[in-house]
Amino acid sequence: MTFPATRHSVVRDLASVDPAARAAAYDALARSYWRPVYLYVRARWRRTPEDAQDLTQAFFARAFEREYLERYDAGKARFRTFVRTCLDGFLANTHKAETRLKRGGAVTMISVDVAGADEALAACAPIEDADPEVWFHREWIRGLFAGALVALERHCADAGHPRAFALFRRYDVEDADAVPRLTYAALARDTGLTVFEVTNELAWARRAFRDIVLETLRGITASDEEFRAEARDLFGADPA
Repeated sequence: MTFPATRHSVVRDLASVDPAARAAAYDALARSYWRPVYLYVRARWRRTPEDAQDLTQAFFARAFEREYLERYDAGKARFRTFVRTCLDGFLANTHKAETRLKRGGAVTMISVDVAGADEALAACAPIEDADPEVWFHREWIRGLFAGALVALERHCADAGHPRAFALFRRYDVEDADAVPRLTYAALARDTGLTVFEVTNELAWARRAFRDIVLETLRGITASDEEFRAEARDLFGADPA
């Protein structure tokens, strides 16, 4: 599989002496973290969609300008925990956070699917019922998987496996929580395939999805140790 991103950690590029590499690292992390940041602002800080979107943009721009994230110490916490801690500090300083961000600057403004995120928020358990770290982690995982699903669709199309993506989306995404669980035989009847074809296509798509998630994860963790710890949390085993 060919991935568009490099295999090294963009977290380490936050402290790069090359301004272009540093800006690219912030842009990559903003695109990976905007969803949990936006939802956290909406849920924990009870902001409107418009305010939350502005504050999300402002957080990443301010982090770039003031080098918040370069202070990350991998020996103290995982990077996602550090991002949430920085976000809480930023939002607590309300008289600065209320200022709307002017578009432009060194960091590319991220395009966010606010409507989709708000739909997800409506289905979430209230943040009051969960530890903020647990809540942020859950939304970080959902954002990671949502991005991987988009990448999987592109990859399946490029690889000539659109059928694999359609089966994966239906069985492992749309019907994942169905009761009773859809059987492979029923899925085969619905799609005009054999059970053997359904099994093989799903196996192919699942491997590709896992590879995409791991490749993304490698880029947004600071060390091999952190990458493997996050991968174990997600998949229950060390990546190969």
